[in-house]
Amino acid sequence: MRDVRHHPPCAGCADADSRRGFLKQAAALLSGALVVAAGSPIAASGGELTFPIPAADGATVDRDNGVILVRYQGRVFAFNLSCPHENAAVRWKPAVNRFECSRHDSRYEPNGTYTSGRATRNMDRFAVRRAGDTVVVDVARLIQSDTNRAEWEAAAVLL
Repeated sequence: MRDVRHHPPCAGCADADSRRGFLKQAAALLSGALVVAAGSPIAASGGELTFPIPAADGATVDRDNGVILVRYQGRVFAFNLSCPHENAAVRWKPAVNRFECSRHDSRYEPNGTYTSGRATRNMDRFAVRRAGDTVVVDVARLIQSDTNRAEWEAAAVLL
């Protein structure tokens, strides 16, 4: 139990009173700071966002728009930032080359294929198309692998 006589609670920081809470907040801030600026959308038009084609394999997170852009094995994918299990944020783990759910530890390959954990399907993809040296992501067209497998598999840009 915290002694509030010596350390009053931090307004708006309900979890900051514990070491674990502090570390969670610090990790969230750090992961947000690591978002690559070059992967930020160039323009938004209606339900579409335009991103530069990533130069190398890896993931770029656009937290503001809830999009993860991935270049993997000669293809570019755009995923929903939320895990399909309970909408917790999905995080890219470059050291192990996979995505992991922040809440229930579901794991996904870089192409969004589910491998383990509580989720029951692959990560949700957005429809994408290439426009010159950019990728256009249609954030109004979220595709689930369990309801439309063929469209989910086709939701990629070949490089």
